[in-house]
Amino acid sequence: MAEHGEVRSKASVQKEDDNVMIKVATFIVDRRNLFFLIFGIVLIFCAIASGMVKVENALSAYLPDSFETSIGLDLMEKEFTTYGSAKIMVSNIVYEDAEKLAEDIRARGDVSMLQFDETPDHYNNFSALFDVTFKYEEKDERALQGLEEIKEMLSSYDIFVSTTMGNASAETIAKEMKTVSALVVVIVLVVLVLTSQTYAEIPVLLLTFGAAAVMSAGTNFILGTISFVSDSVTIVLQLALSIDYAVIFCNRYKEEHENLPIREADIIALSKAIPEISSSSLTTIGGLVAMMFMQFGIGRDMAICLIKAIVLSLVAVFLLMPGLIMIFGSLMDKTRHKSFVPKIPFVGKFDFFTRFIVPPIFLALIIGAFIVQNKCPFVYGYSKVETPIKNETQIASELISETFGDSNMVAVVVPAGNYDKEKRLIQTYLKCEEVKSAQGLANIEAMGGYCLADKLTVREFSELLELDYEVAELLYMAYAVNDKNYAKLVNGLSTYRVPLIDMIMFLHDEVDEGYVTLDESMQEKLDDAYEQMNIVKKQLQGENYSRILVYLNLPQEGEETFNFLNSMHTMANNFYEGQILVIGEATSQFDLQKTFSVDNTVVTVISILAVLVVLLFTFKSAGMPVLLILVIEGAIWINFAFPTIENNNIFFMTYLIVSSIQMGANIDYAIVISGRFMELKDKMSHKDAIIETMNFAFPTIITSGSMLALAGFAIGQLTSDGAICGIGQCLGRGTVISIILVMFVLPQILLIGASIIDKTSFAVTLPLTMERDTGLMRVDGIIEGQINGTVIGEMHAVVRGDVRAFIQSGNLERLDATRITAEDLEKLLEGRDAVNEEENA
Repeated sequence: MAEHGEVRSKASVQKEDDNVMIKVATFIVDRRNLFFLIFGIVLIFCAIASGMVKVENALSAYLPDSFETSIGLDLMEKEFTTYGSAKIMVSNIVYEDAEKLAEDIRARGDVSMLQFDETPDHYNNFSALFDVTFKYEEKDERALQGLEEIKEMLSSYDIFVSTTMGNASAETIAKEMKTVSALVVVIVLVVLVLTSQTYAEIPVLLLTFGAAAVMSAGTNFILGTISFVSDSVTIVLQLALSIDYAVIFCNRYKEEHENLPIREADIIALSKAIPEISSSSLTTIGGLVAMMFMQFGIGRDMAICLIKAIVLSLVAVFLLMPGLIMIFGSLMDKTRHKSFVPKIPFVGKFDFFTRFIVPPIFLALIIGAFIVQNKCPFVYGYSKVETPIKNETQIASELISETFGDSNMVAVVVPAGNYDKEKRLIQTYLKCEEVKSAQGLANIEAMGGYCLADKLTVREFSELLELDYEVAELLYMAYAVNDKNYAKLVNGLSTYRVPLIDMIMFLHDEVDEGYVTLDESMQEKLDDAYEQMNIVKKQLQGENYSRILVYLNLPQEGEETFNFLNSMHTMANNFYEGQILVIGEATSQFDLQKTFSVDNTVVTVISILAVLVVLLFTFKSAGMPVLLILVIEGAIWINFAFPTIENNNIFFMTYLIVSSIQMGANIDYAIVISGRFMELKDKMSHKDAIIETMNFAFPTIITSGSMLALAGFAIGQLTSDGAICGIGQCLGRGTVISIILVMFVLPQILLIGASIIDKTSFAVTLPLTMERDTGLMRVDGIIEGQINGTVIGEMHAVVRGDVRAFIQSGNLERLDATRITAEDLEKLLEGRDAVNEEENA
């Protein structure tokens, strides 16, 4: 074999030295140590940079900037302060003990407010619910530390905590995805062992992918911030989507190594794999590109992360893997074993004999699936999504909801400065049966039976604070001057009314500046009132806007809820002319619903068009892409008919992402079968062609498909996040459906549609140049022209004479007649004979 490899390397490898791919492949293989060094430096950087990637955990952050939720969240961040808060449920406790615990928590220095009473909202079925608000902002570590201390204080009780503080959910997802990743690695190892032909190729594949995964994670640093969905599933999906590339290159190397030494086989395999793998990746990338056109920004985020991951996988396969093959090549020769993947001639025979039966059944099936999947129960929040496992936060939230009812709160943001309008709007909301309660500065009780926004006279204020009337009168005069309300100074202060919260704030400022002096007890009373009111004011009143918190008796999503959100706008517009915003989880889901219909159409159309273009030029046929896309699109419809039949709610984002990935990735299985069949159908009977095709395609499909399907199922069964869980479940199921269709439906369609494919084929011809030369020449390739006579065909020859011909493929090389000897000529002819013998074999 070595001797034959030497002949081939001189007659075949050397003759292709002018080929660009050969030169590129030779450079990569021979400069492998340089690439090892470059990869080492890059991997060290990426390993460090991966810890600096910021992760966005809120889906609402990816809504278009023009949507109400995005505008409202930005405005509230500027105008209001959000303090750390938590709902703490204590189970199996009598009311008296719960009341003592409430007092202990309320007495803490870091707690500004605690809501607890005997009403069913806070004590029900021997369970107490404490609504705790801290003195520190939500992102302040002191608030989180305070919560931990309270949990420790209540550690002897059965407690359940629900809070938006900290990154508990993100940390939980990260832990779950580590488990998933470990399981996927085991799955990949098992699949590779069962489908490989040599054990030593497994470390080559794993090292290649490991490098790509580290680079993918580290280069996310360039993006600044990525979504928690992308952060969680990119590496797992990268493995499942791109392991094919490494497997294709490895198989190509083993094929070439049958006749060539390790180095030459590596070079030839790489030169052939680069265009082949690059072409294969285009369909996957084309499907992912469709997600970049979604209004919902998380699609663009995932598309960028996954496309980048696939490109980096290609880089690892093309630049790192050739060097690894040179290192492990000898060991691969020593660890060969029989493949465990069986031949499946029975599948090809079944496909041939059912070629007129299966296609009509499939057509009826996908029509039905299309109708059913159009009724798929999509949801736009997590409240109605069931996951196989639940984390501590989910369990706590569900128990609190079961015991004390759901809490669906929306914030109504209105122009500030008019407490009377605010009070009337709150009263309007409270008259609606959909509203459980509403809270704003205008109706929050403060002290002495007065609300924060109630307007008090001088006498009422002095009596409330037990302040000397003269001091109160001077204070009101100063307030009138500060407010530029000089008419009150002229007409008298007896009828001058000032909102309680404004006067408390003004008095506190006057005391701080030394204009007013109070005794110790009065000072303490003022400080307490100021602290409480200041916290409430920062939460509910900004420089330009006020906020009203409305608690609804409605679920977070649904037509009834969305319709009432519109009604809330209408009611507010009766009192205010400026910008009115209604923000909350319900509004976010309402906005997501608006994006879905558009995004669904855009993703479907663009993914189909992108894949269609790639397939059109791959097969040079207008009919073939349509047939392949019909099969994969049918698989998508069948996939999403299952949730409808099972009445299982699906998070809307799942459909958009999975349909894109399924179209881009699973189409590769159809390409493998179609390409092989089209190659064989004119060389043998259609029956033998389809049997040989299925035997050829099965190892590739079962290797890639099983990895993607099992990775999807692992994600779907081992994560508690509704969006990530849905992606995994549907991707796993969709991949299995795609495999079944390309194995048991596509072959029949190809068999009966072969004539359509042929009739819609077209040829892409490249302009040919007439080669003219005289003397001693070597001619290799398919030519048409005259060489001392007319020649049409493929030839490998040394010519002495005149050549005037179109070189359709191959090359014509001028030889130096003064330096060539008879011995050289004999060697060239021997090389030609060796090539011809191998091609005939």
